[in-house]
Amino acid sequence: MQTTFQPRIFSGIQPSGGLTLGNYLGALRRFAGFQGSGAETIYCVVDLHAITVWQDPEKLRHNTREVAAAFMAAGVDPAISVLFNQSQVSQHAELAWLFNTVARVGWMYRMTQFKDKAGKNSENSSLGLLAYPSLMAADILAYHATAVPVGDDQKQHLELTRDIAAKFNHDYGQEFFPITEPLIEGSATRVMSLRDGSKKMSKSDPSDASRINLTDDADTIAQKIRKARTDADPLPGTFDGLADRPEARNLVNIYAALSGETPDQILPRFEGQGFGAFKPALAELAVSVLAPITTRMSDFMGDPAEIDRILGKGADRATEIAQPIVEKTKEIMGMIRSR
Repeated sequence: MQTTFQPRIFSGIQPSGGLTLGNYLGALRRFAGFQGSGAETIYCVVDLHAITVWQDPEKLRHNTREVAAAFMAAGVDPAISVLFNQSQVSQHAELAWLFNTVARVGWMYRMTQFKDKAGKNSENSSLGLLAYPSLMAADILAYHATAVPVGDDQKQHLELTRDIAAKFNHDYGQEFFPITEPLIEGSATRVMSLRDGSKKMSKSDPSDASRINLTDDADTIAQKIRKARTDADPLPGTFDGLADRPEARNLVNIYAALSGETPDQILPRFEGQGFGAFKPALAELAVSVLAPITTRMSDFMGDPAEIDRILGKGADRATEIAQPIVEKTKEIMGMIRSR
């Protein structure tokens, strides 16, 4: 018998500081867009994931509030979506431990992110870094989430979540957890570095000029676009003409993502022109979209107590959903619940 699960979308962002244009176009804007789609939307600042590597406590508190502010500035409405920070809902950690008994050690060692972050000296990495995907599975399945927006770098973790759900259901002979489906990123949402079009825009890049931060003011945004690396050739009339021009392709993709157009709709307007014409148009568009978000983020960050209140209220709503699911998980596994 096929179990029907309530449609729920879950996603989270780690509070590691330095949200960029890539986070907005690839995640935050999409999260806001899922509201009203017919599925319940649950969004989380995943501070338990952040501490798999050491965090300065004050910076972690600041970054957690900043991510919450970015969610709301991008259009996530805490009256519609459930918005909270992970550590306030104990069911995440509790279910992660239960899943540690379901997941296999070999699965964890095969995770690309563990190999990348642990490096050659993996014996000195935290146990939490190795078990990170089990906690990610708990984040999703504590709410019986039926869909998760994923990018290329997270597909492997969602596959592991699906494996854990399937193994649990098989081991205990019932279809208790959904096999969560990916919501694949749309086109033109993978934002690359402004200094190297072959690399993803990242907060970890040593050059601040490589990225547009969501905290950048209008002048800084415009200046970074003006100084973005390009080439000397004029723009073609179709996107196929940019196949071997990564920096040019990146800027056209950014324009398309910000405007809601396709690259092939944009390029005829600039065909035959150089970046002396394109960059000012892109800068004007970027400022018009991002400056209001920056302002709203700043307003939210000016009242940290209000952010904390919103996160606490969201945590209460999240607990109402997750607690009965985790309690039922323990019952299925044979644990006595006498109080």
